[in-house]
Amino acid sequence: MSQMIETGEKYIMHTYGRFPVVLDHGEGVYLYDENGKKYLDMYAGIAVNALGYNHPKLTETLQEQVKKMLHVSNYYYTKELVGAAKLIVENSIFDKVFFCNSGAEANEAALKLAKKYGKLKNENKNQIIAMKKSFHGRTHGALALTIQEKYQKSFMPLVPNIQAAEYNNIESVKALMSENTCAVILEVIQGEAGIIPAEKAFLQEVEALCKANDALLIIDEVQTGIGRTGTLFAFEQYGIKPDVVSMAKGLGGGVPIGAMACTAKADVLVPGDHASTFGGNPLVTAATQVVLTELTQNGLLDHVKEVGAYLKEQLLALKDEFDCVKDVRGIGLMQGIELTIPILDVEKKCIENGMLIVGAGANVIRFVPPLIVEKAHIDEAISILRKALI
Repeated sequence: MSQMIETGEKYIMHTYGRFPVVLDHGEGVYLYDENGKKYLDMYAGIAVNALGYNHPKLTETLQEQVKKMLHVSNYYYTKELVGAAKLIVENSIFDKVFFCNSGAEANEAALKLAKKYGKLKNENKNQIIAMKKSFHGRTHGALALTIQEKYQKSFMPLVPNIQAAEYNNIESVKALMSENTCAVILEVIQGEAGIIPAEKAFLQEVEALCKANDALLIIDEVQTGIGRTGTLFAFEQYGIKPDVVSMAKGLGGGVPIGAMACTAKADVLVPGDHASTFGGNPLVTAATQVVLTELTQNGLLDHVKEVGAYLKEQLLALKDEFDCVKDVRGIGLMQGIELTIPILDVEKKCIENGMLIVGAGANVIRFVPPLIVEKAHIDEAISILRKALI
């Protein structure tokens, strides 16, 4: 064990089961450890590093912004803040944006917005329906929406009036929906549950239920959004129009930013209702403008569709080759392979052979590489994975 790892074990809380690797720097889709070993990154900091490492435009923009101004109060405007919000709105169905620092914070904001929306209708309209096996974050409110016992059990009681429905089971949602429901929140692809996509008909029927009961439809796009599936938001591929969307991860290309966007109908928050001291500061919103410009104006979305399809094709070929590969599922550059063998062993073998990969759920290996990944990198990843599966 390296000295750095020993020091880390001494001083850092054990809230992560870290692999014994000390990363030092990155270039493109590769990371290098303190000893100079090279790793193909197929995880991108959990779908965060959308433009990879040392991206010329992103690096230059951040360097220039550091020289100008890192932070100012949200009692003032900055061109970076306004520019980032404008790009989100003009490339989506939403009308207003709130910036914060993470996906959990974005979902906390959505939770509060939904509660206020309901209260403006009637005092008892405060029930929220979330999905079993969901993941919306680890802060207290977001955790109440994360319907998985392993995450919740040590922190009960949680925020009340959260009801749990079965994902992809519309009858389960109907049984819980009432005039007191203020919102339904769900993921288009349940990430932490093991890369489980929603059925199109299910999402459309949930949308209809929300409209019939004057409840907000909140889509958590923290992991699926910002081009990950080949469209700016994954819900665009399902023929629905949510009232609220949460986003984070790839939004800043590596700097910590989250956001909640809503339609005019759901725009109910006023000064004093919610805030974030660091939310939307000039540094992170400058980065966001680079990421969104690459996606919407420089062809990166089309690239994701093409390379994502190639990744799925190659993973399906592995399924035909190995009995231990039970299933392949996902959209774009968010793919998972379900295995019948321990995934931790596979992860460790991949690291030994120069690839960073991490699981999702109990038995799924997740692929969420930088969006700039090329087909040659996919071939390299499949070669390393094949060695790990033998």
